[in-house]
Amino acid sequence: MATTTATETINRPNTKEVNGTGPDTINKGAPLTHTTTNITLSPELFEKLYLAPKVPHSASVNRYANATPLGFLGFVISTFTFSMVLMGWGGANGLPAVAGIFFFTGPVLLLLSTIFLWIQAQFFPMMVCGLFCVFWLSFGLLQLPTLGLAEAYSSPKEMNAVIALYLIVWGFALGTFWLFTIRINAVFAGIFFFVTLGSWVLAGAYFRVSTGDFKEAQRLQKAGGALLFIVAILGWYMIFVMMAAEMRWTISLPVGDLSHFWKSTDVEIAAMENEKKD
Repeated sequence: MATTTATETINRPNTKEVNGTGPDTINKGAPLTHTTTNITLSPELFEKLYLAPKVPHSASVNRYANATPLGFLGFVISTFTFSMVLMGWGGANGLPAVAGIFFFTGPVLLLLSTIFLWIQAQFFPMMVCGLFCVFWLSFGLLQLPTLGLAEAYSSPKEMNAVIALYLIVWGFALGTFWLFTIRINAVFAGIFFFVTLGSWVLAGAYFRVSTGDFKEAQRLQKAGGALLFIVAILGWYMIFVMMAAEMRWTISLPVGDLSHFWKSTDVEIAAMENEKKD
């Protein structure tokens, strides 16, 4: 359980008694004391608000709004669009028409969120937003024919093989992040699990293009798009949960809290915090 303790000091007012109903009469001269109020938040609500492992944060974190939903919004809108184009919904084909998701919708919101989370000392969300920010920017460059990237290769086969290797590396990076999300909640872990698989499936599609097997490449592309669509659904759900918590809605949707599997870590952190206070 994440517990916040607030201590309030009440000073005895220096007022005169009027008609025998002044503060001195009401309290009958009893001295006022310090009052300690304990407010207990469940681990699940704590994770909903901050979407980060339970680690000590800077004292300035409470001065600012939670920046995590801002980055998530850019990521989810971009991923939704990207996944539907990959699956060919409505006859969609090609990404140049939605190049804005690679340079503005995703990266701008993710970059702002990364900066704000860095200021707030929110390490893991900052790393997540920064990771996806550079992904959209780097992958977006591949969708700009004006750069003439293909001209550096003797054949399309070589370029597609390079992109496939690039996506494989991204899959390993995302898989590494997934290992750390399993101590937060199931929805967040699910996002990284499916985006890791999606990255590797799309890598397979590019490999098939490089070998000329376009039919299999199309199937893998649609499969990768379906996996990213699941990622977008989970991300949208997480945005709704975080915004509902921030806006103090009475509903409380489950996110599959996993923090209770890491009690030993929480105890160690609590001990470290107590040593600092002493």
